[in-house]
Amino acid sequence: MDWTRIESSSYWIMFVAAFLAFAMWESVRPKRDFRRTEQRWLKHGAMLVICTVISVSIWRVGPVALAFGVRGNRYGLLNQAWMPTAVRFVLAILVLDFVKYLIHRVHHSVFLLWRVHQVHHSDPEFDVSTGLRVHPIEVTISQGVYLLAVAALAPPVMAVLTAELLSAFQSFFSHANASLPGWIERPLRLVLVTPDMHRTHHSVEIQEQYKNLGDIFPWWDRLCGTYLETPAAGDEGVVTGLKGCEGDTVLGVRSMLAQPFRKEAAQAADVSATAASA
Repeated sequence: MDWTRIESSSYWIMFVAAFLAFAMWESVRPKRDFRRTEQRWLKHGAMLVICTVISVSIWRVGPVALAFGVRGNRYGLLNQAWMPTAVRFVLAILVLDFVKYLIHRVHHSVFLLWRVHQVHHSDPEFDVSTGLRVHPIEVTISQGVYLLAVAALAPPVMAVLTAELLSAFQSFFSHANASLPGWIERPLRLVLVTPDMHRTHHSVEIQEQYKNLGDIFPWWDRLCGTYLETPAAGDEGVVTGLKGCEGDTVLGVRSMLAQPFRKEAAQAADVSATAASA
């Protein structure tokens, strides 16, 4: 069985379907009105292409294909004969999501990594395309750590594929410029990171950027003390983006690629690291 082909086709089908579905949702019931949607989407799409090419060129293997390759590793933490298959499956999804939470948290805590992660937060607006706005250095580092986790765990192949599909779905759902009615939002955020919850994380307030770091599930934020129910300005009043990164200059592909290396990025990283440790 060609797991590389299965992984690639399944992931991109979910990726495109989720993007289109949530793009239509936010166009029908937008949380806020934006003026630069077309320009941002084109630039963010270009960043996606760059990140994909670089990441694939460096790692040359995806998490699912790697899980298939290490399936016989008897030293894998989740590849123990005494462990029931269903337990291994559920644990794999949970642990891999926790790994992504930790990766995200470290990107907000470490000076140099935050300089790179700023590219994602510097989007002056917040919609489904913000999920595409990631610097290739961040993608390369995050993917490398994630692959190491897969190799160490030797999780079930189908569990890794499920985690990848859930993450692709959730990336666009949590960034959607839309919100759910309160009677749906409140119970749903007990099991999934919702748009309102993740929008708080994209607040211009530094202390709020260190909250709600989860990828798929919100439990890690609650367990690790990084959960924030409501931003200081309220769900309707929260301003998203990064202070000092306003205007059309932050929308250019060259600008996004160069942002981590600018002096102001270093200053913002220093301020954020200080706030995070406070």
